[in-house]
Amino acid sequence: MKTYSKKASEVSHAWTLIDASDAPLGRVATVIATRLIGKYKPTFTPSMDDGDYVVVINADKLVMTGNKEESKVYYRHSGFPGGIKERSLKEVKELDSTKAVVAAVKGMLPRNKQLAVRLTRLRVFPGEAHGHTAQQPVKVEVK
Repeated sequence: MKTYSKKASEVSHAWTLIDASDAPLGRVATVIATRLIGKYKPTFTPSMDDGDYVVVINADKLVMTGNKEESKVYYRHSGFPGGIKERSLKEVKELDSTKAVVAAVKGMLPRNKQLAVRLTRLRVFPGEAHGHTAQQPVKVEVK
């Protein structure tokens, strides 16, 4: 048997719909990352970007287990001495609930040239409404 290697002309991106209020953030992020990479497909080729477009709805209804709302902290640094800033998950959700989902998914994607391209295929919406009904995304259940 020969090993199958997908060609660029054979790549097709499907559309997937995921509800973020069904399961905890970590489980939702792993399903999203798997779909963006395309690793669930039997024709997965590491050098080809064959992942799907992922539409995430209900980001403002994120489910957390334990005390993560207060204890999980997001850091950013200005580059100057003493320029570190921190926000809890609760503060991030109040300002923009979509950023928590994007940060969780970005942490689960491999750091390579395809990272930025994969993140552009991720569409996160805070509520139930999204602008991608014409693409007919297939709903995926997260357990």
